Amino acid sequence: MDVIRTPDERFEGLSGFPWEPRYVEVDGLRMHYVDEGEGETILCLHGEPSWSYLYRKVIAGLSGSYRLVAPDFVGFGRSDKLTSPEDYTFGLHLETLEGFAAALGLSDVTLVVQDWGGMIGLRFAVLHEKLVRRLVILNTGLPTGKKPGEAFLQWQGFVRNTPDLPIDLVMQMGVYKKELLTDDVLAAYLAPFPDASYKAGARAWPLMVPVAEDQPVAAENRATREGLKMWKKPALVMFSDKDPISAGADEFFRKLIPTATDQPKIVIENAGHFLQEEKGEEIAGHIREFMERT
Repeated sequence: MDVIRTPDERFEGLSGFPWEPRYVEVDGLRMHYVDEGEGETILCLHGEPSWSYLYRKVIAGLSGSYRLVAPDFVGFGRSDKLTSPEDYTFGLHLETLEGFAAALGLSDVTLVVQDWGGMIGLRFAVLHEKLVRRLVILNTGLPTGKKPGEAFLQWQGFVRNTPDLPIDLVMQMGVYKKELLTDDVLAAYLAPFPDASYKAGARAWPLMVPVAEDQPVAAENRATREGLKMWKKPALVMFSDKDPISAGADEFFRKLIPTATDQPKIVIENAGHFLQEEKGEEIAGHIREFMERT
C-alpha cells in the first residue's frame, strides 16, 4: 500500500479558507482537519470528491459560537492518499474516522454529513451513539444494492475508465449555479490532486457504491438503516431541491428516523448536490436554530 502526500504549496492562498492546517496520525496515516471555535462540537464530514474546504461557509458562520471540526478523509484534501483504488474500503474510512474521533477525544457532537460522509458518518453514529448528540443529514443516501438508474451506471463506468478523473468537471456537475464555482474556488478543489496518482480515493468512492445486494457496502448500509430505525436523539434532514443524485432520499430519512419528523421540513432551494458550496450561510443558520431548540 503506497502512501503519498500532496505538497503543502498546493494549498497556499486558498480563497475563503484562512484556517491553519491541523494534523493527527491515525493507523499510520496523516489526517488533516479544521478545528475552529469553542463550545459544543459540530463534526462535519464531506463526500466525493471534495474536502473540508466544502464546509468553509458553515465553519465561518458557526465558529463564533461553536467548535467546528472538519476532517479530510484519507485520499482527500490535505490528508494522506493511497495510490490504488483497491486500497480504499468502507472499513478503512470507518476505522480512520473512529481513530480520528478517539485521537481528538470527540464526544457529544452534532454530526453533519453529506454524500459519502453520510454513509460513513451515519454508520459511525449508529456504532458510537454515545458520542453523538444530534444528526444533521444533508444530500446523501444509504443504497443497499437495488439496481440504480442508467445514469449512475454510466457515471460508474466513466470513473472506472478515467484514471485522471476531472475533479473540476465533477464539482461543476454537482452545483446548480455553476457561476459560483469561480476559478479560485475550482483551484481549491483541484489543489489536493496534482496528477492522476493522487486521485485513487476520488475514483474509489463512486465504484464502492453498491449496485448489487451482495456487495460489502450494501451490508453496511442495511445495518445502518436498522440502527437508525431506533435512533432517539434529535435529527434534522435538510436536502436541496436541485440534486438529481439524492432526490427523494430526504423523505426516506424522515420516515426511517423516528425523531426526524420532530423537526421542521427544510428544503434548501436553488442548490445542487454540493449544497454547502451554494448555500453554506443558510445551512449554518438552520444548524444554529436546530441546536438552539434541541
